[in-house]
Amino acid sequence: MSWRDEAKIRAASLAADHVRSGMVVGLGSGSTAAAAINIIGQRIKAGELRDIRGVPTSYHAVQEAVKAMLPLTTLDEYPELDLGIDGADQMDSGLNAIKGGGGALLREKIVASCCKQYILIVDDTKLAEVLGTNQPVYLEVHPIAVMPVTRKLEKMGARAVVRQGAGKVGPVVTDNGNTIIDASFGPIQDLNDLNMRLHGVQGVMETGLFVGYAQRAYVGTRDSVYEITR
Repeated sequence: MSWRDEAKIRAASLAADHVRSGMVVGLGSGSTAAAAINIIGQRIKAGELRDIRGVPTSYHAVQEAVKAMLPLTTLDEYPELDLGIDGADQMDSGLNAIKGGGGALLREKIVASCCKQYILIVDDTKLAEVLGTNQPVYLEVHPIAVMPVTRKLEKMGARAVVRQGAGKVGPVVTDNGNTIIDASFGPIQDLNDLNMRLHGVQGVMETGLFVGYAQRAYVGTRDSVYEITR
């Protein structure tokens, strides 16, 4: 196991410590969130947690929860969640993040918006002083709008690339039937302004800019883990 995998597990374990019996928990997507799902499942099996329900943010999260024997529910049944735990592709010291490397950003943001408390878990390679530094902003885009959106992003100064599938021909298709565009703007000085301008582009269903959602983060390092709060 690499040090990054170990760091993710340490961070995920501390995030899972916030789960209490009877909670409804938003379950993030990706390898770091999967570590948290596995840990919660282990604690359910050990009898340390009871009556836990999870709201998944992707088919991947569903699969991880099923493997962990973590019961699932929906936002229709629980429109307000006690807690959400998810990873990030890049995070700054203010707990703002870029997410969507796994293509689940729309559902991840919907779930995040429903959480009373939202926790990010990352290893320290994901930290940046300024978001967007060597990191694209991920956009979930309606398939009929891919070319118009791409051109508008380029006019905004971005290098926009339609993400292609691995192991299949053609673009990545999200769980919602949309397309992912990776838009590189460089270091982003005003996150709220860029997020607002991106939402003003017709065809953009959601952005991977998670600004002001997280109240807490656990950051795994090579030999420890530390907490950031706001």
